[in-house]
This record gives sequence, C-alpha cells and structure tokens, in this order.
Amino acid sequence: MDYNKLLNPTVVEIKPSGIRKFFDIAETMKDVISLGVGEPDFATPWKVRNAGITSLENSQTRYTSNWGLEKLRVEIASYVKRKYDLTYDPKSEILVTVGGSEAIDAAIRAVVSYGDEVIIPQPSYVCYEPITALAGGVPVIIETKAENDFKLTPEELLASISPRTKALILPYPCNPTGAIMEREDLEAIAEILRERDILVISDEIYAELTYGGKHHVSIAAIDGMAERTVVVNGFSKTFSMTGWRLGYACGPEPIMRQITKIHQFAIMCAPTTSQYAAIEALRSCDGEVEEMREEYDMRRRLMVAGFNKLGLTCREPKGAFYAFPCVASTGMTCEEFCEKLLYEKKVAIVPGTAFGRGGEGFVRASYCYSTEHIKEALRRIGEFLEELKR
Repeated sequence: MDYNKLLNPTVVEIKPSGIRKFFDIAETMKDVISLGVGEPDFATPWKVRNAGITSLENSQTRYTSNWGLEKLRVEIASYVKRKYDLTYDPKSEILVTVGGSEAIDAAIRAVVSYGDEVIIPQPSYVCYEPITALAGGVPVIIETKAENDFKLTPEELLASISPRTKALILPYPCNPTGAIMEREDLEAIAEILRERDILVISDEIYAELTYGGKHHVSIAAIDGMAERTVVVNGFSKTFSMTGWRLGYACGPEPIMRQITKIHQFAIMCAPTTSQYAAIEALRSCDGEVEEMREEYDMRRRLMVAGFNKLGLTCREPKGAFYAFPCVASTGMTCEEFCEKLLYEKKVAIVPGTAFGRGGEGFVRASYCYSTEHIKEALRRIGEFLEELKR
C-alpha cells in the first residue's frame, strides 16, 4: 500500500503543533517544571461540575439541537450583552461548538474558497494558518512587532489587503504574546474594514483575562462591525473548563446559518452534559472568575519581574496568561534555547516560532501554574543563564 498516494498532500505538509512537541518530550522526563501548556490549574468551579452531574442524574444525555441548548444560547446572549455590549439573537446568531477551536475551523471553512486569502497576525495561536490551508485558502501573515506591543496596526493591515482577501483573524487577547487591542486600536482597524467585504473572525477566548484595569473590547462592538464579524469564545480559559470542550460563535444570521451547516454534518452537537454545566457557569460564576483572574495577575507580575531580573527582556502582557520574553541576547535561536533548557535544567517552555516566524527570538511561558512552580522555574532558568556565561 502506497500511503503517499492516498494522503492529502496539504495535510502531509502541515507541521505538528510546536506546543505539543516540547510538552510530549517533557512527559517522558522526571522532575520537569513545565510552563508550556496553556491550561488553568484551577478546578472547574464546583457549582458548574455539580450542574453537569445533575444533568447526568436526570438522564439529560440526548442530542441537543445542532445550534445547542436554547437555554444555553439565551444565557450566552445575556452574557455577551452584559460583558461586551454585544447583541445577538439566540435563535439564529449563536452556535454552541466543541470548543472555540471548532468555531474557528467552521467559520473559516464557511467563507474561504480555493485561493481566497486570510490575513493572520503572528505570533498567534497555532491553528489559524493550518486551518486556512486545509480550507484551500492562502494564509497572509502579518508579523506584528514587539515595539508595537504585538498589536495589529492599520498600516500593516492595509498593506496586506488584496482583491482576494476574504477574512481577517483577530486573535486578541493574544496567545502567546499577551497583547490586547484597546478601543482606539480597534477603531483604526474598523475604519479600514468598513469599506470592504472582509469578514473578521475575532478569537476572544481570553476576553475575561485582562489586567491593569484594561477591560476587553470586542471589535463587534465598534460601529459598523457587528455585521462583518464572527466572535469566537468559550468556556475553557475563563471558567477552567478545558476538558469539557465547549465554545461558541456569534455572528450575523446569514453567516451563522452556513457555519451551523458545517457543524451539523461534522459534529451534530456539542456535548450535552457540558452544555448544562455551561449554563450554570454563565449564570453564577462571576465571583470565581474574578478570583482566578486576580491570581493570574499576581503570577503575571511575578513572572514578568523574574524574567526582566534575569536579563530576558519581557514586555508586560496585558491579557491571556502568557509571558513572551526575548531570549535573543543568549545568541541561540528560540528553539535551541528551549531544547537546551529542557534537557539541562528540566524546564519546559515553548519556542516563539511555534506561533509563527515572527516569534523567533522569543519564548512563551505560561503563568497558569502555582507561584511555587513559577519561582522554581525562574530559579532554574537563572542557573541556566549563568552557566551559559561561563
């Protein structure tokens, strides 16, 4: 059997996630301190778990509507209105998905045809570029700059638009840089997009994790942008529900109808137990979310100060739960740095190039770990840097 003749060459050419590479190596080693995976170390709030358990006890285990439980969609509509001043019809403009990742995939596939261009700011989450390629689209990469705090600038956007541009991915708050886009930043982007038929796919999975008094603003809340934006969000990061695999997409009805069609044939519906749990999360967990955010903020300040003290320049991340220090001063590539650090000091972090070419010279370290965990990692990195000087 010649498998090369069977396999889709586009799939074969896609590289595996650079995040998982170092995580998988670390899993084979003892006494590794990992700052590599973006998964909250908090348990899902008990009232959310209990709602899921209760749904099982009540035998609420059947398929739901393709769109998701109506009660959940009503709660999502209420939540995004309360939090971000976004207005959606729960019956026709909100789809419950299997994590935010499925929502991104379906949104891209719903609008991208062969040869269409999708603008992707990088460094950013690993899925956007390969999903675009799988849909037959052409990723157009914008390498955002550290001196701009890794924000997408209107000049960069304008220079990347062509007659074949179909969509823009807006990945803020950003994994891995921790960058956010404030209202004035989004207004400058919106001024360009309002004149064009370009869909924005706004990945807002970290919307509730912003710091320093900066509250998340959705581009869909900017004048004229709701009609040209699909907002993607979910429960994994905000409510510490990664394994529940639940997300959602909100957008204009004509687009959501097509996204739901893809979801219908590929997935059917999101997990029913998770949907009942999510209703409780949206209704009653503001307090728990704020407690987690405050803890992340404390860890964030500890980690950023630690890297800067070690001589690895680290800009202040204002969102998500990642620091993105620069390791160029060591003379190594970011991948060499991460590999050497892992094998010599048993600290696992992720090279910036896992998130695009523009990540060279940087590494991603997650602060969704305990303070003791972070302090020990910083201590080992300090030892590593001292040994490099000898």
